[in-house]
Amino acid sequence: MFNPRAATQMQTTSQSAKAAVAARPALSAAAIDPRGGGQTATNRQRFLDACRCQPLSHPPVWLMRQAGRALPEYRALKEKYSFLELVQTPELAAEVTLQPIRRFDFDAAILFSDILVVAEGLGQPYQFQERGGIQMEFLLQSAADIERLHVEAVTERLQYVAKALPIVKSSLAGRTALIGFAGSPWTLANFMVEGGGVREYTKAKRMFHAEPQLFSRLLEKLTQAVTAFLQLQIDAGVDAVQIFDSLGGVLSDGDFSAASAVWLKRIVGSLKGQAPVIVFAKGAHGNWKELADTGAAVLGVDWNVRLAEVGALLPASVGVQGNLDPFILTTTPETVAAETSRLLRDMAGRPGHIFNLGHGVPPGAKLENIASLVETVRQPRQAAARA
Repeated sequence: MFNPRAATQMQTTSQSAKAAVAARPALSAAAIDPRGGGQTATNRQRFLDACRCQPLSHPPVWLMRQAGRALPEYRALKEKYSFLELVQTPELAAEVTLQPIRRFDFDAAILFSDILVVAEGLGQPYQFQERGGIQMEFLLQSAADIERLHVEAVTERLQYVAKALPIVKSSLAGRTALIGFAGSPWTLANFMVEGGGVREYTKAKRMFHAEPQLFSRLLEKLTQAVTAFLQLQIDAGVDAVQIFDSLGGVLSDGDFSAASAVWLKRIVGSLKGQAPVIVFAKGAHGNWKELADTGAAVLGVDWNVRLAEVGALLPASVGVQGNLDPFILTTTPETVAAETSRLLRDMAGRPGHIFNLGHGVPPGAKLENIASLVETVRQPRQAAARA
């Protein structure tokens, strides 16, 4: 429900945010592409070529959760603004999105946001508590609760995302790819039915098995909402979109297709190839065929499987993204270089590899380790020889 008081507060925050980021350094050509010299392809083009499984001298690199707690400049903003203010204020969301690009020159930026903005857009607000994590304003406990969700309102309620993306796009100046994202219907259903901070998610599973019609009604709405939200981001200029099925591994291999993959396939099909779609289903290791059948251009892979083996299972036309163990970023630059080089050797000759972590950057990641990862990816021959 629209809250006039909250809207007034957000307008005040937006005004102060504009002043706070007005003096931020611009992304110069040198900052974005320091390789210069004989480099002809931009970071953006390298990323898009990888999404199309074109051969490249080395893979593009970006990291899930590359913006956020590991960066001191993000922590400085968090001293002034809440998490929701950063997400919902276009100027602040753009600033946080750009921070890791300025520092590490990743080939792609991903909008700073949260998968639960779709729940908010449907009419189920959430709060992010510093202690205790995510808290939904109410949980979906009945058919009446599900009927309260309004798909038609999603695009209007999430205009702050549509306003943030052009700010980022302008700063990237065509040199760095821009990725939009959303949570998968299955993952969103779990949070919306059960809330956050749950040790073991069971209620959406129970609905899937015991109340299939109610489950289908919820997933229908979520599929429509996610599709509308991704379309909003494509219309605002993103180069690709990623769907996070973060709780895909909660499902058994036999249930994954009906509870998650079929809805992912509908979303990908509805977007009609307007932008490459990356699907990251964490823990869904027995479902590579179902995931490939969604029509996704690229499949994200967590760190619990060997990336080369997954790449060999998939059609040559499907890219693979991943999958360095995020913990490695808490060790040493030498360890990061060695593990990154090992992964590069494993994937040598497999077009469509996008270098990433197997999950998000951990809060304890060291900046020098992230820098070592990026350097190693971009100098694979030299790094492999040193490893």
